[in-house]
Amino acid sequence: MIGYAFMGEAHSQAWRTVGRVFDLPVDARMQVVVGRDADKVAAAADRLGWAESATDWREVIARDDIDIVDVCTPGDSHAEIAIAALEAGKHVLCEKPLANTVYEATQMVDAAAHAAEHGVLAMVAFNYRRVPAVTLARQLVEEGRLGEIRHVRATYLQDWITDPEFPLVWRLQKDKAGSGALGDIGAHIVDMAQYVTGQRISGVSALTETFIKERPLLASLEGGLGATGSSERGPVTVDDAALFLARFSGGAIGTFEATRFAAGHKNGLRLEIEGSKGSIAFDMESLNELQFHDHTEPAVSAGFRRLLVTEPEHPYMAAWWPPGHIIGYEHSFTHEVRDFLEAVGTGQQPTPSFADGLQVQRVLDAVETSAAAESRWTPTGD
Repeated sequence: MIGYAFMGEAHSQAWRTVGRVFDLPVDARMQVVVGRDADKVAAAADRLGWAESATDWREVIARDDIDIVDVCTPGDSHAEIAIAALEAGKHVLCEKPLANTVYEATQMVDAAAHAAEHGVLAMVAFNYRRVPAVTLARQLVEEGRLGEIRHVRATYLQDWITDPEFPLVWRLQKDKAGSGALGDIGAHIVDMAQYVTGQRISGVSALTETFIKERPLLASLEGGLGATGSSERGPVTVDDAALFLARFSGGAIGTFEATRFAAGHKNGLRLEIEGSKGSIAFDMESLNELQFHDHTEPAVSAGFRRLLVTEPEHPYMAAWWPPGHIIGYEHSFTHEVRDFLEAVGTGQQPTPSFADGLQVQRVLDAVETSAAAESRWTPTGD
């Protein structure tokens, strides 16, 4: 695993757990974690359950005892690491968004396609697809329970940088993150909306805003998303918020909002979909629930009802607890790693593929292009 901060911690928990919960065609040994600081990465290896640590990812991916490379670094290094790993014959799991630019993502897709010819697989890590309620939502759409999809309404609201004195972490620097709220959390709702509806976004009209133009330079990280700043300041070079209208390939229309300035919202991801026969609504803060309305029922009894997604018949849930016993955020990563290892063990291409990641990148690029052109309607080019 390359990188060991917030996402590295979440991925490590998944690698530690997956083989103890699911019956898999292959076993995964947590051999080595890589980071730039020798002391810090050694401490992370001990804390997170890796057998050893290293500081040179190039040396690690050249090792014969490494079969899988899990990329958990900032977006500016995704392309370099993932392409090198694929060329070395390693299966690759790469955090989202796939890259910082469409050009980089295209290079990664080309590398993945070439590697696939030799049985080497690649997957981009959109973990919210693996929340059982979200997977169930997709199943309901595929079964035709919602009929013709007409409306998509997606929001992802956080508030962790509302304080203007919060420091200039890498997520606020375009050269490292690619974009701000748009790529960090907007990518999730773009992928989720397309995954659940089975339709792709074909065009957008967007606006973005950076509320705080300058912040204290970073002094130290405190784990997770915490940080402290210094007395010096630097420019914020990404968006703080992004909003856009969208058309989908199957005729649906949608609205999207991603912001890290929604005071009072910690991780407020919500997706609503309305069709000719019914509607669904998912809220990340009620992760084990899906709201479902069957519009074909008589009006006297019709209405949204709460589905508690904890039955063994529900996606992934047979591996966990008795019905009614809920799971949490970390389980989405365990399910993600489970699906990846299933693909590696059977030799089947996992999803979402790098090509799926490129398609999301094209949407993000269209949003930035539209916002820079006074919200001009912009096709995604997909």
